[in-house]
This record gives sequence, C-alpha cells and structure tokens, in this order.
Amino acid sequence: MKKTQIVIIGSADDTRHYDIAYTIGSFIAKNGWVLITGGRTGVMEAASQGAHDHGGIVVGILPFDRFDDANRYCDIVIPTGIGFARNSINVLSADVVISIEGKAGTLTELAYAWHYGKPIISCVFTGGWSKRIVDEPIDDRNNGSSIYCAHSVEEVFDILRKLVNTL
Repeated sequence: MKKTQIVIIGSADDTRHYDIAYTIGSFIAKNGWVLITGGRTGVMEAASQGAHDHGGIVVGILPFDRFDDANRYCDIVIPTGIGFARNSINVLSADVVISIEGKAGTLTELAYAWHYGKPIISCVFTGGWSKRIVDEPIDDRNNGSSIYCAHSVEEVFDILRKLVNTL
C-alpha cells in the first residue's frame, strides 16, 4: 500500500522559519507519512530534520547531480541533474504540498502544484510567496487545485489531517 507523501516547499536560504518547518516535518513523521523536499538547506533541511528526528522517511529530490549535495537528514536522495526543472518532479510526488515562505523556486513549485491540481496548504503566516499566492492566485482556471490558508502551525495540522483523510 502506498504511503501518503507530503511535499514541503520553501527557500533554501530561509532560516527564520526553521522551527516551523521542523515542527511540520515532525508531525508528518509522527503520522507515518513520507516527507519529500528539494533536499537542500533552509526550510527543506529543517523539515527533513524534524521528520528524521521522529523516525520518518525523508526523500530529497535534488536539482544537482551529486548525492552529497543533499542535507544530512535525507534517507533517500534523488540527484536529478536537471536544475530547478526538478521542481515539477517534487510536486508530482505529492499527495499534498505545504508551502512555507518562499522565493522564486517556491513560486515555480506553487505554479506546478496549481497546474497539476495538487492541494496546497499555504502557511500565510510565514510571508513570501506562501502569503502572496493567496492574495493573487496563479490564474482563474478551475483545475481541481485548492489553496488552503493556514494561519498557524496548528491550522496546518488540522487541514493536513482532513486532506489526508480524503485521499
């Protein structure tokens, strides 16, 4: 039986939201779900550490072509060598996408998630594209994707539980 796969997206250079990403990664592991990230630093590393520290499976899908470019908390490393085009792979691997803050790379992942009809939990309380995407959606198409606004970590947990129960 396939395990539920949760993708967390966010900036590689964002350390301001380390505790938030760590806590959400921990929650994912405690529920027996698989965490997938871009495998790098910042938000991705924080979420990976949270899942790792709580016995979860952590997958890092890298833009680069070397295993050792992954953060040390990744159990499974997939070096794509295709640069940030790998953002499409990250999103396609998701049952649910969680967005924390974010810059241009996060925006591309949000656009892919929207395009592919993936449910998005946007941590609006962290700012960046996670907040901006709610104020100005990608486009006006009704493609099956939904953006859920979370105003706290607890709200992320509530939304995530509900979404996973409908998969």
